[in-house]
Amino acid sequence: MIRILKAYPFRIIIFLVFLAVAVAYLVFLQNTKKSLLYSNYNKEVISLQKRLENNINTKEKSTLALALTLAVSDQKLVNHILKNHIPHIYYKTLILEYKKNTLYKNIWIQVLDKNGKSLYRSWSKKTGDNVSSIRKEVASMLKSKKITTTISVGIYDLTIKAMVPIVFNKKFVGIVEVISHFNSIAKEFLKMDVDSVIVANKEYKKQLNYPFSKKVIGDYYVANLDAKNEKMDYLAKHGIENYINNSFKIENGYLIVSYLLKRNENPVGVYIMFKRLDKIASNYIDNFMLRLILLGIVAFIVVLGIINTIIYFILKRQKRYYKDIIDTSSNIITINNKEEILDANKTFFKYFIEYKNIDEFKKEHNCICNFFVKEEGYITKDMGDYDWMDYILEYPTKINKVKINSSGEVFYFLISASLLSSQKKQYSVILSDITQEEKYKKKIEQISITDPLTGIFNRRYYDQKIKEEISSAKRYDFPLSLVMLDIDFFKKINDDYGHDTGDEVLKEYTNLISSLLRNGDKVCRIGGEEFAVILPHITVNEAAKVAEKLRTSIEKHKKILPITMSFGAVQYIKGESTDSIFKRADNALYEAKNSGRNKVVVRFV
Repeated sequence: MIRILKAYPFRIIIFLVFLAVAVAYLVFLQNTKKSLLYSNYNKEVISLQKRLENNINTKEKSTLALALTLAVSDQKLVNHILKNHIPHIYYKTLILEYKKNTLYKNIWIQVLDKNGKSLYRSWSKKTGDNVSSIRKEVASMLKSKKITTTISVGIYDLTIKAMVPIVFNKKFVGIVEVISHFNSIAKEFLKMDVDSVIVANKEYKKQLNYPFSKKVIGDYYVANLDAKNEKMDYLAKHGIENYINNSFKIENGYLIVSYLLKRNENPVGVYIMFKRLDKIASNYIDNFMLRLILLGIVAFIVVLGIINTIIYFILKRQKRYYKDIIDTSSNIITINNKEEILDANKTFFKYFIEYKNIDEFKKEHNCICNFFVKEEGYITKDMGDYDWMDYILEYPTKINKVKINSSGEVFYFLISASLLSSQKKQYSVILSDITQEEKYKKKIEQISITDPLTGIFNRRYYDQKIKEEISSAKRYDFPLSLVMLDIDFFKKINDDYGHDTGDEVLKEYTNLISSLLRNGDKVCRIGGEEFAVILPHITVNEAAKVAEKLRTSIEKHKKILPITMSFGAVQYIKGESTDSIFKRADNALYEAKNSGRNKVVVRFV
């Protein structure tokens, strides 16, 4: 009995020691988690700022693409500028089409004369004021005559602007400016549970004579129409300068991130983002914390086996806890062993709706890679010398994307993988949905390479494609031909029948030409009534036959108006540049025009 009494306090002491160690370890885990969460929030700040930067860059480029299209393709505009008058409804239909068919819901168009005077604003009837007096980038462009994209503040709003010089007979006659707003970017961020407040610097308060949104926070104009009152009130209450002058703050359950909007490195405003802390993915932290817990459990088991049962129940509860966290993640999370999928969270079955649980899935498929769509730029089941998972593990810092077709619906994901257990050879695979971003990106890319009138490829696409085809022809030593074609007496069609009829002629006959070409052939509108056809794997003699087929078909077609076309055909000479082959084809076309038109001229050198 005495020995038992002596042992009892000892056991209590041992228990208390290990309890203290356990408590200390839990405190360590909590502090580690806080540190990791802070690091995660810092990464989220960088991610949000980078995503915003990419969105702004994308919008600047697409806005510039629209401006370039208007400046190059609109011949009537030159006449209007020279007459110093542009009808107010001139771009009304075009803007409605943008609103209906693109993500641009509120595009503005402004036309300035060669002195910077506003001749036309699509959103206002106000004209005649000299914009260069209040906008430095306009004054700069009047001197440089160079294409410009910028973020700036005018008298109406803080916007993204693209300006393109308009040149007629090699003389600068004015500027066409396309203005887009930050509202579409704010809406994209709202889909990611991020609220936005976009403000112009208070120095522009007096300049904004006609504020578009009519929203302010003190001396700061708010640019986005959908800025929530509660967020504006919060910034006003806590002092908006505290957020403008800090990259980010964590307070009141939110991550508040600021991003300076600059013009030529000079701040003109700030984009402030609000994201709830509980909406920020932290699954990798949970995995890391789970590993720490497992290591602690192993250490406790090695040191003292008598508390094995207690540790077991703690571990069991912790596993349930983290499983619940993983199941609430908006990302797909799977566990794999390179042979088959072992487990998946609940989000997995939101995309693979035909299956209720992982066992049903495994009856038909052993790997999620069976659903990967093979497409350039995306991870596929077989990555050359690597299996798909080995490839991702080999390049962990690379941005890997995958395209998945599930139940007839296509999704896009960022995909990453990490080792969970080297002993069991288990890996976690995380897929983050980027479907909307990818679809938006592809749509913008398609708009940028398509001629808006005819629907065929434009000059930008031609410049890109001819480089690719020349590279392939050089590498694999196959023939490549280029045919230039031009509508004969097209100016007379416009003069006699009007530009609307001329546009219909262009659309009708480009459709005819496209229908007569192979799938691999590319027809592009170079400008006005001039076109180029890229013909891979075809010699110049074969290209001449294609051109002759087009010429006779066009001459017989006679829809809208009977027309003829002249053609110049050349074959790529190994080692020559894109400019060289274009010039030779253009010279052949010029020879066809000068020698009577409605004919095909072939040049071998």
